[in-house]
Amino acid sequence: MTEAVQKKRFDLQIPLAVILLAAGIFCFIFNGRLGEGVSAEAAPLIPVIILFVAGLGFLIKGGDWFVDGATSIAERFKVPEILIGATVVSIGTTLPEVMVSAQAAAKGNSGISYGNAIGSIICNAALIAAITLAVKPAKAKRKSLIIPIVFFFLAAGFYAFNAYVIGEFKNYTGFILLGIFLVYMFFTVRQALAQMKSEKTKEKEAEEEAQENNEKEEKKEPMPIWKALLFLVIGAAIIAFGATLLVDNGTILATKMKVPSSVIALTFVALGTSLPEFVTAITSLVKGHGALSLGNIIGANLFNLVLVSGLAISIHPFEVPSEKTFAGINASLLVDIPLVFLVMIILTFPALFKQKLYRIQGILLLLIYAAYVAFQFLV
Repeated sequence: MTEAVQKKRFDLQIPLAVILLAAGIFCFIFNGRLGEGVSAEAAPLIPVIILFVAGLGFLIKGGDWFVDGATSIAERFKVPEILIGATVVSIGTTLPEVMVSAQAAAKGNSGISYGNAIGSIICNAALIAAITLAVKPAKAKRKSLIIPIVFFFLAAGFYAFNAYVIGEFKNYTGFILLGIFLVYMFFTVRQALAQMKSEKTKEKEAEEEAQENNEKEEKKEPMPIWKALLFLVIGAAIIAFGATLLVDNGTILATKMKVPSSVIALTFVALGTSLPEFVTAITSLVKGHGALSLGNIIGANLFNLVLVSGLAISIHPFEVPSEKTFAGINASLLVDIPLVFLVMIILTFPALFKQKLYRIQGILLLLIYAAYVAFQFLV
């Protein structure tokens, strides 16, 4: 993308950002008035659905602009690209889930806090990654996957211990999960810096070769600092509006459909907040980088567990949701949490031990996801 084309693209997005911010404020105000003095059962269905879908849209586009703004600011301060990807982009793409679970926790809606994080993990592995595997499986590099996989199952084991043994998630549970997140980020940054040093020699050799052939490599200029700050602030505001719309109207939809709010969060909300990962996965698939897609999914799932769940639990501790049961047993303990382990084992173990991904993995995971969604609404 040339500098002129990039400048034109950002110039066109500025009025769109302002319009979307105004729309977000309008929807936020309308959402508040819609719930005034009206029970969830009496709330009109069509406006609720429109606001729910609008919330998803705000989350996705707000997250996109937030990442663009944060990345450009980092580039302005000469932060290496690989370090930006490992920190700013990784955290930025998880912001929709973070905001939804944090707002739900602040409002005492543990069903959405729990369901958003757990549902996103299942959706990422059994739907998004599964589609890429079913279409075009690829080879995987064990070395780049070991750290996120180990951290994921370590965090998942701790999460499961609290769910099955203690029966609730207390403040210290959230703090420990956030601590795991910080330790993981330390290892990630250290790995990125080591990789950056090893690539410096190759870059110098490539530059010397380009100079010998009189080839000038065109560098992408980051957007001006004022535009970056504008996208950062508007993106964050739109994410906040989207999260509010999603939590409030998701709760109303759950009441109208006579299902627990955790069911809405495990399915619709999880799918909506996972759309950025879906776009990344499809883009990687089209460009032939299936292994990159797998790394993004594993990283996103780890963040859902340690950052999204950790922050929500720290804000408002809660018990394991028990509204939905199967054969008299809590469905969260019988189905949801075991499925997190199952889909991640199916997704990661072949890559870890065989350094290959198989089409049958994707097909199996898609069947599991279809059965899981059917279970949530039909059983």
